[in-house]
Amino acid sequence: MSLLVVIPARYASTRYPGKPLAMLKGATGVSRSLIERTWRAAREIVDADRIVVATDDARIETACIDFGAEVVMTSSACGNGTERCAEALTRLGGQYDIVVNLQGDAPLTPPWFVDALVSRLRTDRSADVATPVLRCDGRILRSFREDRANGRVGGTTAVFGQNGRALYFSKEVLPFVAQEYPDTADTPVFHHVGVYAYRARALEVYLRYPVGRLEVSEGLEQLRFMEADQAVTCVEVDARGRQFWELNNPEDISRIEQMMDEMHIA
Repeated sequence: MSLLVVIPARYASTRYPGKPLAMLKGATGVSRSLIERTWRAAREIVDADRIVVATDDARIETACIDFGAEVVMTSSACGNGTERCAEALTRLGGQYDIVVNLQGDAPLTPPWFVDALVSRLRTDRSADVATPVLRCDGRILRSFREDRANGRVGGTTAVFGQNGRALYFSKEVLPFVAQEYPDTADTPVFHHVGVYAYRARALEVYLRYPVGRLEVSEGLEQLRFMEADQAVTCVEVDARGRQFWELNNPEDISRIEQMMDEMHIA
């Protein structure tokens, strides 16, 4: 089954305009843009047949071409990354079986997270959309709580059933847990990692679904599938000692740079 990796990137972010071109310093002191670091992460995905950046902004296009990425220009009317992936697939001829949406703000995404999603779609015919979830330890849960207490939109949490079928995603910390946990202790909270794998047919029908009230309220594109009664499969992944965080706010730059330094990511 052929695999297309799309990195959707837009300049006009409400919370952080120009975010894809924000510079991040690695462990060796070299600074690279967020979009380049995400593209470099995508190149570690062994089974990828093609990797493209999908954008509507000439500044992002120029930056990507300069560091060697293939770019697909998409409409400024795209409301989220899933819509941009669907348009990119169409512009490329639609000849791919599985499309991975590697969001442009997640440069620390390990390749085995994507491998797990693709494997699920290849072996489970009932799954059309898959996304990874990572169990929070006490330290990450505390970071989530601190972000919310300070009015920042941090990571997204996921709640799902025993079969992995998503019940809800939220930018609040769900489920509610009152107790504190030691830094390395497992908690009942799962961090949703902003990566998706779709069968091509799922992307096609997504564009026909109406924008739902929960999607608007949370600002989470995957809720459109769920509001249309299409299942989203959560796949629990193992960080294998790697740290993970998305760049949601300017304050996250120092956090991610510290993680890259600790993990010796150049």
